[in-house]
Amino acid sequence: MNILAIGDVVGSIGCRFLREQLPRLKKERQIDLVVVNGENSADGNGITPASAEFLFSSGVDVITTGNHSFRRKESYELYDQCETLLRPANFPSGVPGRGVCVVDLGRVQVAVINLMGTSYMGSLDCPFAAMDRILSDPELPPIRLVDFHAEATGEKGAMGYFLDGRVTAVYGTHTHVQTADEQLLPKGTAFLSDLGMTGPIRSVLGVKPELVIQKLRTHMPVRFDLADGPCRMEGAIFSVDVRKGNAISVERVQIKTYSTNIE
Repeated sequence: MNILAIGDVVGSIGCRFLREQLPRLKKERQIDLVVVNGENSADGNGITPASAEFLFSSGVDVITTGNHSFRRKESYELYDQCETLLRPANFPSGVPGRGVCVVDLGRVQVAVINLMGTSYMGSLDCPFAAMDRILSDPELPPIRLVDFHAEATGEKGAMGYFLDGRVTAVYGTHTHVQTADEQLLPKGTAFLSDLGMTGPIRSVLGVKPELVIQKLRTHMPVRFDLADGPCRMEGAIFSVDVRKGNAISVERVQIKTYSTNIE
């Protein structure tokens, strides 16, 4: 089977580009399951019921999130209601939602696990200990996909080796920059440090460049408005042996559209 994971979708412009591109990609690459990080899918960060529904209706099966999971209060109830909208599993107990879901595709089940790093991020529970707890569940299916929403590539790499042979694939989100280190680890787990971003090409992580420059030069508060124009959609396709649950291959995906008047 083929699983498509798509990097952080930024704002309504990223959502619209995903809707334009996803159907063709699913058909051409015979995709069985689509997992998307949607923590920035609402304009102004976070996720809302409207942006989540837009992604689901565009062909997404599971939405993962990260440090902006609870930026928008209107999404809190949705986390409890929707089993395929995840927040990091290592959030403290008592917060809305869940960090793991199991998708039943009929002939096979797939567990999707959302996790968040702690290096240069929020002080959540230890992600390594959280994974040990999750993987102790005897009913967890052998095909297991992990979205590790983290800043430091070292922490992501450590998680990859920590889970090698225990899950099908580990990939990073959060940095919005696609890395070129896709590989099969020694025990059969696929790994990629960061999927990248779905949103405007001419931007700094989806934001208008001049606003980010202003913030870095002045250290004054700046409203980060999203950029517009041509977009890209980035992610990875994981081919999986359904009998054993291990990855067969991992391939980076990048789709770009440019306007005809680019200089």
